[in-house]
Amino acid sequence: MTLPAMDTLVATYHAIEQKLDAGLAANERDDTKKAIIGLFRTLEQGIADLQATVTEMTTLKDEVKRLVDKFKSQQAEATTAPEFSAERPVVHADHIGASTFIEKGWSRLSLGDYEAAEAALNRALELSPNDPQSEALLGWAQMLQEKYDEALMNFQKVLMKQPANALARINVGYICLKKNIFGEAIEHLSKAIRLDNDKKATLYAHFYLGLVYLEREMYEDAQSFFRKTLTLGPNLIEAYYEMGRAHWFNGEFDEAKQAWASGHAANKFNPWGKRCAEMLQTVEAGGEPPKV
Repeated sequence: MTLPAMDTLVATYHAIEQKLDAGLAANERDDTKKAIIGLFRTLEQGIADLQATVTEMTTLKDEVKRLVDKFKSQQAEATTAPEFSAERPVVHADHIGASTFIEKGWSRLSLGDYEAAEAALNRALELSPNDPQSEALLGWAQMLQEKYDEALMNFQKVLMKQPANALARINVGYICLKKNIFGEAIEHLSKAIRLDNDKKATLYAHFYLGLVYLEREMYEDAQSFFRKTLTLGPNLIEAYYEMGRAHWFNGEFDEAKQAWASGHAANKFNPWGKRCAEMLQTVEAGGEPPKV
């Protein structure tokens, strides 16, 4: 591999940053993600193999991660999938090299490069089978690619070893929700709430229970969980959107409009804030919210 000159890499970084600061158009999203990942990979390879100044390369690599955060905050697609939030793994040097692939898998997940994360974590498990840390991270990589059956298997392995792992439990709940296995979803999400040992897991458990009851057309129960979600995490804008749907399908049209207005006001640049505004426009024009 021939590494581009450092000034070329810095120029690429600033070009992407300027594009993100200006706001992405929908048709620019995939190319921008590829550009960020490509720059990150180039820098990572350069740090490992070539003669560039390690300090400069490492600093710019860390700065690229800021581009990821900006990109995520502007992503065009509104999704209910949990945001990857696992802590950096605590790994120890080992003679078989599994720790290197665990670190690489976590780094790729944080970047949003889920396919590369899956490959690295599969390699980690080949070298060190049955490691719950690798299984949990692999589950994230698969779930965020919508490989729900494979992800479910890995999270279930984690829970057999770590029953109090609330993040793994809410991920199982989310996957069961997506697969319409509502009874199991309720069981896992309710247990995560009872555990109450991880704030993010508790927040998402309430949100996903709201979605379960919304799917089952138990609208008042859904509203109760969305209300609690917004108490715990006012910045989870998707809860405003879903609260609006729960009110609308319960015949509470004014309350639905107020929920969507509040969601848009809370963060008009967030994909879900934009979706709240779009829904207000739809119903004002005589349309209906989607059932799913």
